[in-house]
Amino acid sequence: MRAERTKSLTRCGSRGRALRSLAVLIVVAFLSTGGEALSALVDEDLWRAGRKDLAAGRVPDAWEKFEKLLEQYPDEPQLLQVAGLTALRRSDPETALAYVRKAVALAPDDAEALTLLGWLDMEVANDVDKAIESYRKAAALKPEVPEVHDNLGVALKRKGDLEPAIGSFSRALELKPDFAQAVSNRGWAYVEQGKWQAARADFEKTLALQPEDEGALYGLARVRKELRDYAGAQAALARLSRQSPNFVYWLEWATVGIIRYYWVFLVLALGLFFHFRYKARKRVKVDG
Repeated sequence: MRAERTKSLTRCGSRGRALRSLAVLIVVAFLSTGGEALSALVDEDLWRAGRKDLAAGRVPDAWEKFEKLLEQYPDEPQLLQVAGLTALRRSDPETALAYVRKAVALAPDDAEALTLLGWLDMEVANDVDKAIESYRKAAALKPEVPEVHDNLGVALKRKGDLEPAIGSFSRALELKPDFAQAVSNRGWAYVEQGKWQAARADFEKTLALQPEDEGALYGLARVRKELRDYAGAQAALARLSRQSPNFVYWLEWATVGIIRYYWVFLVLALGLFFHFRYKARKRVKVDG
């Protein structure tokens, strides 16, 4: 039960980090270009206004504008890509997947579209192999971007290919040594390998860069517990509970506390046992 809960928390943490990585790679790259590559749309007011709406978080307004544009330009890859991203922001992943697949079919060398497709294949279609394929293509097209290597590592780790995943995370860190997300992801890969000291070093480095990183704090608690540093594990879980009140963290804290002080409970239990046994014998003697 506890193992499944740990896997679930790890999986959710990785998913959240992957989505943040997508935001960096796609939204920034796409919105900052102004769509100059889209010759058919460069003079479209709806295009400019839709991108501004999306950047400002006005998703319904952006969606309305992109839908109108798609009626006129159904085969513009970047329009399909940003429409897919907008659909994802609207909590409509199936529509997002359809649009992005079409975008990649029309422009197979678009690293941003490949990255978004990889995430959708992994998280929506639950097809890790296709996600890895898309991420590898994106990494080949943008080898200088650390996020593409981190995304590939996440997919490889999801499949269970831990050594290649660690290699991808390490490559991301060669490009960006203070990339906290990649450090934490590599730490979790080390956890799955049982390399507790390496995992501990990565989680501690992550927390030095981002002191409130929830996944790294939980990972550090897990590692300290495995290394029998129960006081350290409880300290990490206490920080987590203060930072993000969650029954699971409190339960883990209590469980580690029981392990940490089991000898106290054992001594108390033995003391009570012998106390009542002594009283019982004394009562038997008096009755006799």
